[in-house]
Amino acid sequence: MADQNVIPYLGKEMQEFINKAEILIEALPYIQSLSGKTVVIKYGGNAMINEELKQSVMDDITLLKFVGINPVIVHGGGPDISEMLGKMSIPSQFVGGLRVTDARTMAIAQMVLVGKTNKEIVATLGQKGAKAIGICGIDGHLIECEKLTEGPGGEALDVGYVGKITRINTKVLTMLANDEYIPVVAPIGIGPDGQSYNINADTVASEIAAALKAEKLMTLTDVAGVKGTLPDGTEKVFPVLTEVEITELIASGVISGGMIPKVLGCLDTIHRGVGRAHIIDGRIPHSLLLEIFTGKGIGTMITKERRPYFDGEKI
Repeated sequence: MADQNVIPYLGKEMQEFINKAEILIEALPYIQSLSGKTVVIKYGGNAMINEELKQSVMDDITLLKFVGINPVIVHGGGPDISEMLGKMSIPSQFVGGLRVTDARTMAIAQMVLVGKTNKEIVATLGQKGAKAIGICGIDGHLIECEKLTEGPGGEALDVGYVGKITRINTKVLTMLANDEYIPVVAPIGIGPDGQSYNINADTVASEIAAALKAEKLMTLTDVAGVKGTLPDGTEKVFPVLTEVEITELIASGVISGGMIPKVLGCLDTIHRGVGRAHIIDGRIPHSLLLEIFTGKGIGTMITKERRPYFDGEKI
């Protein structure tokens, strides 16, 4: 008589299906915890350029919507703008990482971001079966702004029609995201005089996430996460960082250079009501799903304190 406690061998192919089922079961408590919550995704970097990665991100976002999570996408488009400017023999100039935007450049940036990049994302999501709506900050005064006149250190700065956000109109985003739609936001703002302004997409994503009190702000980058150099000289990617840990690692010099403003920017959104901020490697297929729905995750999650979503979550 066969032992009833022994699981029969079902073959390699069936075992692969079982492994996939186990992955779904691992995702279940995260799906339950995040159902009905808002996730703001900053979409940029190589994930916008590589076609395979682009399809992977759109698959991930579509799945998020269909399991009850409300994604809001904020996209960049710098390479597309630079390409169009090059075709028109207009040089691209940057100051402190910001594109110098005169009236002609502003017209081209708006045309490319709203008319090309945004609609391509909407169309790709549509092919996946999602209902996406492309908007920019001009629509419904979604992103109100004024001319940026100061640099990060308070120094005087004039880079043309580059905006500083003064207000996010959350009503239009909430109305769309809480319904069956995925808002796809191009980072163009509107001034009090009706003038359009180009705005850094990372800034737009952070401000939208804070205004919506989103559960997550997820930034797709071309790095593995928050890296630090340990005392022995080796580099480490930190899977989770709390506010206290970040303060200590910056003070000790483990986190340094350009990584400091990244983590401090994430902390700022946490202080303004965002549950968790994530810096993840968009060069890895399905990085959004790996970060959201697995215990190990991918990249770096930044949170005020280690607060699990459910009993047994290891963070």
